[in-house]
Amino acid sequence: MRHIHSMLFALFILVSCSVPKSKVLAQGNDLQNITYQTNNKQSLTNEEQVDELFKNWNNPNSTGLVVAIVKDGKIVYQQGYGMANLEYFIPNNPKSTVFEVASVSKQFTSFCILLLEKEGKLSLEDDIRKYIPEIPDFGYKITLKQLASHTSGIRDQWELLKLAGWRMDDVIDNEHIFKLIKRQKELNFIPGEKFSYSNTGHTLLAEVVSRVSGKTFSEFAKEQIFEPLGMKNTLFLDDFQMIVKNMAYSYNGDIDEGFKKSVLSISNVGPTNLFTTAEDMTKWALNFDQPIIGDATLISKLNEVPLLNNGEKSEYALGQFSSIYKGLKVFEHSGSEAAYESFFIRFPEQQFAVIILSNDGAIWAEGKAYKICDIYLDKEFIKTNTENNNAPESIENSKPIRIDTKTQQQYVGNYWNESEGLERAIKFENDTLRYVRQNNNFTNLLPIEKNKFVLQGLPSTIQIHFNKFDNKNYEMVFIDGEEKLSFVQMMDVALKDYAGRYYSEELDTYYTLSIEENQLIAHHQRNKNIQLNPITIDRFHSKTWFFKNITFERTNGLVSGFKISNRGVENLFFKKVNNE
Repeated sequence: MRHIHSMLFALFILVSCSVPKSKVLAQGNDLQNITYQTNNKQSLTNEEQVDELFKNWNNPNSTGLVVAIVKDGKIVYQQGYGMANLEYFIPNNPKSTVFEVASVSKQFTSFCILLLEKEGKLSLEDDIRKYIPEIPDFGYKITLKQLASHTSGIRDQWELLKLAGWRMDDVIDNEHIFKLIKRQKELNFIPGEKFSYSNTGHTLLAEVVSRVSGKTFSEFAKEQIFEPLGMKNTLFLDDFQMIVKNMAYSYNGDIDEGFKKSVLSISNVGPTNLFTTAEDMTKWALNFDQPIIGDATLISKLNEVPLLNNGEKSEYALGQFSSIYKGLKVFEHSGSEAAYESFFIRFPEQQFAVIILSNDGAIWAEGKAYKICDIYLDKEFIKTNTENNNAPESIENSKPIRIDTKTQQQYVGNYWNESEGLERAIKFENDTLRYVRQNNNFTNLLPIEKNKFVLQGLPSTIQIHFNKFDNKNYEMVFIDGEEKLSFVQMMDVALKDYAGRYYSEELDTYYTLSIEENQLIAHHQRNKNIQLNPITIDRFHSKTWFFKNITFERTNGLVSGFKISNRGVENLFFKKVNNE
């Protein structure tokens, strides 16, 4: 997710919540990672400060990473840490070690489309069905630009595959994904209506490049980008069985508990599967300032953030996020595949870029990259006045009121936020209401009105309000200044109504729902069992990332199917084909 929350709001919400990494939310989860400070900062060079960031990985028994920094048209720093291969003790080297960079691949795919547009062979405004007519007609024109900017409405391929029972370490190529896309009957939303990250768009763009150029996508990228820039160790891998020289293996784990290889057998190119080195990526970074391929006009198009249907700007350009960091314009993208982690960020006006490529699934490459930016660009950031005489009053300076126990106890229960996929609880313990996150991490609530509370130890602008949702349930609204997040109180329901076997024509797969130990459990022959938790009548959620929000439908009062939504799929229908 890339919604803009205040730092404190994101910090509080994410204390114990597992969500996909993203810049703003992750920053809120680790504020110290964003404002890098050290007592010895004045006595260390920039390079020494960077080395200090990665000293824990400078170990022959550990996985690690490579770092490269570009400033004013030249490489100012390159270094490797830890091992590329733990079996043979091969160290990571920024010049020669090859990493899979996952979603950082997308800007290269978008660049390929722009190169073809520059040649007059296509237009960003063309309908995808002009080039891939077998894509279903969803009733709306879907442009190449919408695919590249995640505003197309097409469902995300990984979420669909996982729902269909695929494992993420299965062999998956573009053809498998096309077969799934052809079966889809609906979009998530009207094209151009909003931004919603979907890897499928860049898989389709890679196919467009292939059909228009008459070459495989991998061949086109090599001839038009990698060879002209001298990126000799870079390729799009469309066959996972190919030998990639000097490739780093990816590992999960740590030195104390031991490492395990994280297998990558994906052959899908376009949204992912770019293999490259840190040094090759510096050549890509330098091309934005002094183009060898493309030109200023093409790069301007790549950087342009499109308008949505309502006239507002999206948050994503073509293959890259666009934002402002400490007053400076930024283009960036992270990547995560198997245990590979990557991050590429550039500040165009400062001619500055950072590349981090890692084979350690535990490294937060994005946070480390921003620390490096803080080190090198400290004097160029636009300073703000940190002294605020009107700072929010803390609860210690407020005056809580007393309300009766019965009133407080009616707010007790489990609450669910559908948009962010968050579950929270309100408990009444020691005569005090508590806001409870995962792992029983809680904060006391102190009443300021009958249905309004502040959180102990936090500014009084951070509040929780309880409002009537229906005759039985409450809505809990978490407020941080102007930011609001709404949770619905969950309730008990008759589980027997939902037991049965369900089929999705779009995925060609079945799920069986059964009641086990008073819990509704979803079974699939290739997935682990999934516990479905009731929110209200006919609405459930689970903590499984791809099986998130479930809404049951009824015909003549009887359950006839359900629709499932997650971060990349909205309202995918499963028809009930028989009772359990």
